[in-house]
Amino acid sequence: MKPITQEADRLGFVGIGYMGRPIARRLLESGFKLTAYDRDPSKAEELIQFGGNVAQSVAELSSRCSVVLSCLPSDEAVLDTYRGPDGVFANAHRGSRVIDLSTVYPETSQELSKLGSEHGVEVLDVTISGSTPAAEKGLLTLFGGGNKECFDAAESIFRVIATKYFHLGPSGSGATMKLVVNAILGIGMQAIAEAAALGESAGLDRNRLLDVLSQTAVVAPAHIGKLQRAKKSDYSPQFPIRLMNKDFVLILNLAASVGARMPAAGAAFEINARQSDEGAEQDFSAVILQMEKQARLGSRDKAGLESPSLVKALEHGRAKL
Repeated sequence: MKPITQEADRLGFVGIGYMGRPIARRLLESGFKLTAYDRDPSKAEELIQFGGNVAQSVAELSSRCSVVLSCLPSDEAVLDTYRGPDGVFANAHRGSRVIDLSTVYPETSQELSKLGSEHGVEVLDVTISGSTPAAEKGLLTLFGGGNKECFDAAESIFRVIATKYFHLGPSGSGATMKLVVNAILGIGMQAIAEAAALGESAGLDRNRLLDVLSQTAVVAPAHIGKLQRAKKSDYSPQFPIRLMNKDFVLILNLAASVGARMPAAGAAFEINARQSDEGAEQDFSAVILQMEKQARLGSRDKAGLESPSLVKALEHGRAKL
């Protein structure tokens, strides 16, 4: 399979959002020819200053480009973009390639691959690990599913936007790996939020607590920046909590379909959803605020220790001390 090159290929990019914008910009600045489309035309037009072109429709974009990338917020948005007479597949040339960067169900990625093959289009699901700052600097990690030769042929794109990129297996494998990784991301953030609230409730200075915690071996690199921003009460979205909420739904539904038990993910999802329901567009690290709020509410009535199973486990643990 011929490698994708800046000289021979024109890229199309659908979805110029939190992650799509910096990724598309890096591709343009590296020398790729790129045409963008977003339902909000002003978002696509932001790329003109970096040399990008703007398409008025998905059909126009896919008819003009040999490689179509997409970074969209939901399974429904992905399927709507690719299916139907006005979608990518109906208008792309045979031999074109698709790289979907969206976080979706593995089954959605497999459906795209099936539809693509019916139209002579090779489809990769290449999911993203990393937030907006990593995308801006080209420091993402990518997880790929689909044809290995096609994946290798797209390396010229991957090395512009990522420092690490892995092929995991057939179609849907990239989507699956992203859910595995984001389960750790979301559960880890919840664990940090609970621990921080515990320390504050026990009398530790908040700023000192967050500063020291960020320098310990137990906090992952993805969470260190969140603690530093929390010190300044900065919860502006790098990875919006509504998207973490959506990913928890994908994670728990996948777990249910394969019979995997994920009690920690379920508990983290509950807190994440509660903070997401507050309405403001915040980063997923805002679960720290939710746990601090619950710690204040529970300081007198010991809320959280009322679960019979938890009380029993604590009693058993004390008896062994």
